[in-house]
Amino acid sequence: MARFKKKKENTLPGISTSSLPDIVFMLLFFFMVTTKMKEVTLKVIIRKPDATQAAKLENKSLISNVYIGKPITRYQGQYGDQPLLQLDDAFAKSSDVGPWVLKEIDKTAEFERSKRTVSLKVDKDVRMGVVTDVKEQLREVNALKINYSARKAAVLD
Repeated sequence: MARFKKKKENTLPGISTSSLPDIVFMLLFFFMVTTKMKEVTLKVIIRKPDATQAAKLENKSLISNVYIGKPITRYQGQYGDQPLLQLDDAFAKSSDVGPWVLKEIDKTAEFERSKRTVSLKVDKDVRMGVVTDVKEQLREVNALKINYSARKAAVLD
């Protein structure tokens, strides 16, 4: 005689995974579109000075970086070993800083323009005269929000 199995009343149906690949590809596409890669290739040597007090900047999209330091060995034959200014991926003169900052401000939405910060990433061995020239150019275009990049010094006990 054959026996019939009784159906359990509390069984749940299996979870459908047919839409799982669609969800995974949508997430992948979203992260590919919204991720911002590193934009600038450093052509100058930057050894940040030590700081006893440091604060981290919040919105990195509102920061324009100005790099000042000696060129890397690849460019020393062409430019020498004196400190140079780098804006984006190109070497520049201190007189180029003002127009460059104005161009960077124009890229920013109007309600965020007052939050725009210029970060000076300067090698610790660079003379202050070069930095002063850059600061004068920033003052002329009314870019008065300046940040000096440094690394936090180790606390000695």
